[in-house]
Amino acid sequence: MERSATGPVVAAASSGQDRAGSFESRGIDCVPDSERHGRARELFTLWAAPNVSYLSFVVGGALILTGLSLAEALAVTVAGNLLWLLTGFIAVSGPAAGTSGSVISRAMYGVVGNKVVVLTGWLIASLYLALNWSAASVAGLGLTGRIGLPDTPAVDALVVCLIAGATILVAIYGHATIVRLYGALSILLTVVFLAVTVLVLTRTDWSYTPAEPLTGLHRLAVLASGFTIVASAPLSYSNSPDLSRYLPRDTSAKAITLWTALGAFLPSVLFTAIGSLAATTLDMSDPQAALESVMPSWFAPVLVIAVVLNTVANNGITAYSSGLSMQSVGIRLHRVLAVLVVGLIGTAMTLFALLVFDFLTAVNTLMELVVVITGPCMAVYATDMVLRRNRYDGEQLHDQSRTSPFWYRAGVNRAGALATLGGTVAATLCAGTGTWAGPLSAAMGGLNLAVPVGILGSAVLHWALSRAFGTLPPAVAVVPPRPAATVQH
Repeated sequence: MERSATGPVVAAASSGQDRAGSFESRGIDCVPDSERHGRARELFTLWAAPNVSYLSFVVGGALILTGLSLAEALAVTVAGNLLWLLTGFIAVSGPAAGTSGSVISRAMYGVVGNKVVVLTGWLIASLYLALNWSAASVAGLGLTGRIGLPDTPAVDALVVCLIAGATILVAIYGHATIVRLYGALSILLTVVFLAVTVLVLTRTDWSYTPAEPLTGLHRLAVLASGFTIVASAPLSYSNSPDLSRYLPRDTSAKAITLWTALGAFLPSVLFTAIGSLAATTLDMSDPQAALESVMPSWFAPVLVIAVVLNTVANNGITAYSSGLSMQSVGIRLHRVLAVLVVGLIGTAMTLFALLVFDFLTAVNTLMELVVVITGPCMAVYATDMVLRRNRYDGEQLHDQSRTSPFWYRAGVNRAGALATLGGTVAATLCAGTGTWAGPLSAAMGGLNLAVPVGILGSAVLHWALSRAFGTLPPAVAVVPPRPAATVQH
């Protein structure tokens, strides 16, 4: 046995341990060059599978329900999904450091400060687990009703646990299995959802206009709210470095950015748009019933299965990264145990959400409010990458001692911490939902500017404060790859 700054570890297994169908042995420890593999284009299907999504239909329908015209809903859909470029950009740091994004962020926040940020992100990830499992469970319960099972809490719990169990199994197997499985899932899900698309298009009212068209400041407020809801999805995926860290160090940064962004952008835009088109003639306040009304009865179970598979894909990478996040804050659990803990917490939250809250209201409220945190965090991460020219040494990042270059002052990088805090406060003041509005948002008639204010404010603050505090070294050394690495358990 050896020890490292992150706790007890064991000697690394032989190279090639990241194999589909085998449990991934690595946690947050650095991936040596000898074990790097794959090409950037595999990121396309890896990000497509989670985003060929039933939730896209839900969000698209919600845009029309808020009173937007069809053209406005489509414009908001494209604009909000452009933020997938930010998700793709931060993925470039994965191969550079060879470790998890929750470890790389020690450069932005310091060894101690990073723990607070990662724990916050972990909580948000758990909320998204619950949200997606709730969506799949609602669809699954409709299927159980068709086959004659009673509508009882016990059946509800069984459906949730089955879906959660399949998801956690994918996360436990890890990176290589996810890459291989998601390639097949992206094709299967696309075929099913394109069939739904054809059915919706035959019923679309292309001349649709709202019964009471929005005007003035209220129109701007609804447009901003719709943009926030759509943008919340790409802003929630700060885990993209986790899924690219096995790529060779010299993989093109442009290729990583574009394949990641395109994999998520294309299906998100397409199926959110289809949700909006469906709402021109269907009542998308109950998305499942609305979509089932335009399809033959035999196809409804196929859609339910696709919804469940998409949820497994979506939550699989979320649970996978959440397990890595638990390790990065110092919780000494094997990656598999960390994933199981995340799964149990997410399942409990799902049961609560399913039995207590209205699903559609929960979706909109979460997506509008969560951006006050996720936007600033993503902005600080991306800005730090630019400032450091993406030069991160994974071995240095794993040093959590007081002599670490990322200890800063009392373990906190004041530049990153204050930039994130300042951006979050500013975004909160400018945030607004259907039930709550920050002071500045209320003064502007409910206009929700949380995304642009949070992102731009945090980016500018981090840039300025890094120079003011002198927390950014002139260059971050890249240590030559070591012949052996360690595996965290």
